[in-house]
Amino acid sequence: MQASTGLVGWALLKSPLLSYAFPRRTGEVLVPFLDQPPRPPASQANLLDWNYLDSWITPNDKFFRVSHYNMPEVSVADWKLEIVGMVESPLTLTLSDIKERQRQSVISTLECAGNHGFPTFTGAIGTARWSGTALAPILKEAGILEGGIEVVFFGSDEGEEEVRKIKMLQNFARSLSVADAMRPENLLCYEMNGVPLPKGNGFPVRLIIPGWYGIANVKWLKRIEVRDTRYMGRFMARDYVTIREENRDGKSVWMETSVGQAQIKSLAAKVTRVGEKYRIYGAAWGRPIKLVEVRLDNGPWLKATFDLTQEAEHAWKIWHYDWGNPSAGEHTVVSRAVDVHGNIQPRMDDPAITGKRTYWESNGQVVRRIQIN
Repeated sequence: MQASTGLVGWALLKSPLLSYAFPRRTGEVLVPFLDQPPRPPASQANLLDWNYLDSWITPNDKFFRVSHYNMPEVSVADWKLEIVGMVESPLTLTLSDIKERQRQSVISTLECAGNHGFPTFTGAIGTARWSGTALAPILKEAGILEGGIEVVFFGSDEGEEEVRKIKMLQNFARSLSVADAMRPENLLCYEMNGVPLPKGNGFPVRLIIPGWYGIANVKWLKRIEVRDTRYMGRFMARDYVTIREENRDGKSVWMETSVGQAQIKSLAAKVTRVGEKYRIYGAAWGRPIKLVEVRLDNGPWLKATFDLTQEAEHAWKIWHYDWGNPSAGEHTVVSRAVDVHGNIQPRMDDPAITGKRTYWESNGQVVRRIQIN
């Protein structure tokens, strides 16, 4: 299965990328949603405005940037990546060493785990062609010792943390199980859309873990450490933890899980009009998507059409639904995605959503309001 997936991904990467995710119709006019958040102001986060999404591949200058500590100044001449800990042969690699290894690329959608967690934070998402070298062969070369259970990835960014009144300077870090770290699509990435990584997106090398929320894709990578115990740093055990109330035999049980693999999700992004003909555009992502359906004014679920000219296993799927000539007045539009295993994107009143007490991993169906004149 993994081998065939790799061949499909390679074929897609060799094909030319088309310019627009939403093929434009002559005379197309945007019809704004009534509940459209204000256009994000220019900021370091560089959030996507869905009204202006027109490219399957997000240009680097429009790709979101979220960081938790400082944005480090990294000199390529001085930069090195250490692979240490429970390994037979510790490694120290320069950027040139990494670039000399077999090149690998993946087209993958990256979403911040807090995206849509609150009303004004909706644009922390983008899709890029990430290029570098596979992580797994490097871990194999280092030789993970028996008993090694986790791989911790440390960034160059650092900040002060206080735990029980003890202050300490820490580097950003996240961990993966050995099995997850060894997935063949994982990259030590040094290029984004064909050019060196921008500073805000992890220059000179970052981790790319397709199918996981952005928090797992550590930027400004400087050290990889294999451990025989669980890593319990802030961004694994204290922050980026989803807290959910579940019912077990009539009793409430609080479950806490670290944010990890992306959840199934879709969004009606925008509506356009040509004359009296309306079209709804959107995207679906998070898991391998089989189907997207659209619901208008609490009516039946209607199948949307995928743009099959632009697709990759870990990238968002672009879809549209031709609305025709709707009646004048206010309408509601909502989409839901279905993955290849039959899992359906939950409603906002689903216990999986209502039981959450944190805003991470927000993937409920988003109902949009629109006025047709």
